Amino acid sequence: MNLEDCRQFYAQEIRFAANLTSPALIEAFARVPREDYLGAPPWHIGSPEQRAMSLTGATGVSYVPTDDPRDLYHNVLVALDIPRNVNNGQPSALARWIDALDLKRGDRAYHLGCGVGYYTAIMAEAVGQTGRVVAIEALPDLAARAKENLRRYSNVEVHSGDGTQFDPGECDAILINAGVIVPHSIWLERLAEGGRLTVPLTMAANATLGQGVMAKIVHERGGYSASIVTFLAIFSCVNGRSADLEPLMVKALTTGALMKIKSVRRDKHTQADSCVLHAPNACLSTVEVSALTQATAR
Repeated sequence: MNLEDCRQFYAQEIRFAANLTSPALIEAFARVPREDYLGAPPWHIGSPEQRAMSLTGATGVSYVPTDDPRDLYHNVLVALDIPRNVNNGQPSALARWIDALDLKRGDRAYHLGCGVGYYTAIMAEAVGQTGRVVAIEALPDLAARAKENLRRYSNVEVHSGDGTQFDPGECDAILINAGVIVPHSIWLERLAEGGRLTVPLTMAANATLGQGVMAKIVHERGGYSASIVTFLAIFSCVNGRSADLEPLMVKALTTGALMKIKSVRRDKHTQADSCVLHAPNACLSTVEVSALTQATAR
């Protein structure tokens, strides 16, 4: 198989592994050359299952080195920085989270935690030349690589810094690729009506990694609906954790209550049984947006 054949096979592998619904996203995985984003060979391929086990401290992650770019076109992790345990991400996981954004041609998208830009390129292909993607990465060396890797896309801009403080402008879709306890206000405020946000809601597993769920939040008329997309383990977002809220997130996850959230409430209200995690600016709630709208109308 030549590289083109491998990319086509890979796109179909990701399609079925992630249950993708967007033809444009499937085409993007077939079109974007993954090897162009991963640095010079040899590349080091790792097992997602081993990495998940490494979170418990039971094992480390071992890698298989390769010089053949065809080996990159599988649903596998590829190391970017082995000492820091930084990798390119499991394609099926990122694909599922991006698919949940329902990207359309012309959409304005924001990608926090863009790494070296591979999945940012996937998003740029999905929104097309009439759309735009703003990306940010907290690690300066990775941000520099992303900026260089994405120079071919005139509709992409890359920044380096703290994504919890950065203002991306109004967005139709936001992918947060780093764990937090609750979504930050700036992300909710910049989400246009009808806009979609995928954000990892996690508890800390150790100093740098968290475990939890990827949530999808939609800005509807009258509020923000919420649902769960997948379970995950992911790096924590810089300045994305709170010592006060951490025990509440642990309880929400370990009791299963987080799986029942239906909305993110930003209205002032007293804590109730429907509040899974009651935070000042973003309460994770089991109340439907429609019920909140009806209550406000009365």
